[in-house]
Amino acid sequence: MPKTKSTTRVSKRDGGRKRRAKKDPNAPKRGLSAYMFFSQDAREGVKLANPDATFGQLGKILGEKWKGMSASERSPYEKKAELDKQRYEREKEAYNASGAGDSSDAE
Repeated sequence: MPKTKSTTRVSKRDGGRKRRAKKDPNAPKRGLSAYMFFSQDAREGVKLANPDATFGQLGKILGEKWKGMSASERSPYEKKAELDKQRYEREKEAYNASGAGDSSDAE
């Protein structure tokens, strides 16, 4: 069977993918994880101890420190993460109640 040319064209610019709807700038920001709270606290100290480290290397060092921490050392960061999650849930409820957020894209 001979091949025929397709009459539909896919735009090379966007790879033929569907475009995502723009995010509402007024939507509440997601809660941070316990690791992110730890990372914010520890990054400056790790930078000072490793002045020549690249961004990726700093992340690797922080990740190793996080993995090496005991549950009791992690608990303050986990409490912060839980509080931030509750903050996000409250803000999301208020945002959706105001009619600004559509339930299908709430996240």
